[in-house]
Amino acid sequence: YLKYQLKYWINLVNGHYNEDFGKVSAWRKVPAIKDGDFCLCESVAIMMYLVEKYNTPDNWYPADLQKRARVNEYLSWQHSAMRPHGSKMFWLKVRGLMIPKVMGVEVPQEKMDAAIEDLNGSLKLIEENFLQDRPFIAGDQISLADLVAIVEMMQPVGAGLDVFEKRPKLSAWRDRVRDAIGSELFDEAHQGILSAQEMAKTMDGSKLQHFKPKILKTFL
Repeated sequence: YLKYQLKYWINLVNGHYNEDFGKVSAWRKVPAIKDGDFCLCESVAIMMYLVEKYNTPDNWYPADLQKRARVNEYLSWQHSAMRPHGSKMFWLKVRGLMIPKVMGVEVPQEKMDAAIEDLNGSLKLIEENFLQDRPFIAGDQISLADLVAIVEMMQPVGAGLDVFEKRPKLSAWRDRVRDAIGSELFDEAHQGILSAQEMAKTMDGSKLQHFKPKILKTFL
């Protein structure tokens, strides 16, 4: 694994849309990195850059053409499927506690039901098309595809919807991912998302007003 030093804390909820961060991320979103004079945004692009630059073990982004294509296949698909579906469920359930603070309305039940249906469809595709009978998405070893997949699934888990319940194949895969990266690192990486519900209850709604246009357009 790559060792890194966290140099800046960026808290978007508290409005840290400053000019310095804008020089690293033009759209002022995380993640973003600055490597010397080189700035890069988007998590998938950042991961690919890091594995290529630091010559990480081959399993993360295999040199084998077909294995790498399998990783790329998932990374390409998830942008329009698992990522928005997992993220939307997180917003509707966790931010459902916040939406009344920002919008003054409750989350409509039909919006919640449709989001759950979309999420279940993506989870089924992961089980049947991407995992099939393999230990990991790209084969016998963990790869970037698994890292991206687990993060998106932990969002609804953090919102109170256990996507692994009654899905033994996904549950076993999650356990393999956790074992592969180490339980301590796995738990640390997801600590924030798993405590999101409690954080939402105490968050000051006035600090979320800059999210209002996005909430209106995307969820309500």
